[in-house]
Amino acid sequence: MEEAASKHEEQELVETLSGELEQVTARMKPHFRRREAHEAASSYVKALLSATERKNMWGLSEEAGRVAPYGLQHMVRRGSWDEEAVRDEVQRYARERLGEGGVLAVDETGFLKKGEKSAGVARQYTGTTGQVENCQIGVFLAYVAERGHTLLDRELYVPEHWFTQPQRCREAGLGQEVAFRTKPELARGMIERALKARLKPSWVVGDEVYGRDTKLRAFLEEQRQPYVLTVASNTPMDRGLAQVSGAQIHSTLAPREWRRLSAGQGSKGPRLYDWARVRVNSCAAPLTRWLLLRRSLTDETDVAYFLVHAPSSTSLETMAAIAGKRWPVEECFESAKGEVGLGDYEVRTYTGWYRHMTLCMVAHAFLAASRALAHEQEKKVRPKVLALPHRDRMHRFRRRQGLDSSACRSKKSDA
Repeated sequence: MEEAASKHEEQELVETLSGELEQVTARMKPHFRRREAHEAASSYVKALLSATERKNMWGLSEEAGRVAPYGLQHMVRRGSWDEEAVRDEVQRYARERLGEGGVLAVDETGFLKKGEKSAGVARQYTGTTGQVENCQIGVFLAYVAERGHTLLDRELYVPEHWFTQPQRCREAGLGQEVAFRTKPELARGMIERALKARLKPSWVVGDEVYGRDTKLRAFLEEQRQPYVLTVASNTPMDRGLAQVSGAQIHSTLAPREWRRLSAGQGSKGPRLYDWARVRVNSCAAPLTRWLLLRRSLTDETDVAYFLVHAPSSTSLETMAAIAGKRWPVEECFESAKGEVGLGDYEVRTYTGWYRHMTLCMVAHAFLAASRALAHEQEKKVRPKVLALPHRDRMHRFRRRQGLDSSACRSKKSDA
């Protein structure tokens, strides 16, 4: 009886997710001029969600039941549709399914490339490998809420030297309206779009690339937007009538000013560090600015510095927890690349990059919503049913949708 009840609940979830996927693809429809383009985009999204390992154009076309990739290629490269409007739809969907009041996390990831034709490609440092590579860099905005996290927005970083080569820009589809923007400027544009769309994030978080940009910090403070941004140890800040660095403040802290707190759950349990904070001058009342310090438990010389802009009543525990909200964006990159083909594209043009990333965000937001729905159902299940052997519900859903590739099935049958 218990096993039958579990199967029934799983069947209900599969049907719920199937209906959810149809709703997601239907929400895109108003932003396509032609029915064929919308159908191709829907097939693209469903193929991205499949278990196939090859999520290039040929692999996606095979999953979509097409004999050749030309229809999908045309949709991504030259089809008549508004990828910016679809991105806005992703943001609305994420807020509806994951909840309001989440954290906006800005970060970047690299996409390794060969050759010099792809828009924005250059030899540049990427955290993906931790070294200089021939790659494209995408700056992304993630939404981290209690019910899950997903990618909300994307911008392609085009190095400044590209704009000294007009012919190269034209061949890569960079129009005259595209100008050089730094990574923090790209981040600011995405945050500004989110705020104008009436998204009300509780915090904005980002690493040192974004924290060291005074214009980005000033913009957030003008918006009365709380933030926790990583900064360098030598970042100047005013304390009283003196200008000091984070390292100088660190050297004055007494042992009693440090507290051991968790920055959130990691794969091995709570991420524990020693934390301290010092109030510094702020010109954006009623919010207050602090320097927040995080020290490793095993190496006291390993100290990270954050500037915090928040209400004066904000506790140290809250600041530590919010500082840890930057890690989920790494999980977004890992799952988006591993599950929905974020890095498997074969487009070289500027517009093609944005369209592929947008459709990947559609698929990724659906996965985040699906996990939230599955988690809510599990909380309703009777304790005895929860003791039954675990089943891969997403695998069942993929089979029901015809998204479980034959290659994947054959591997399982051979095992």
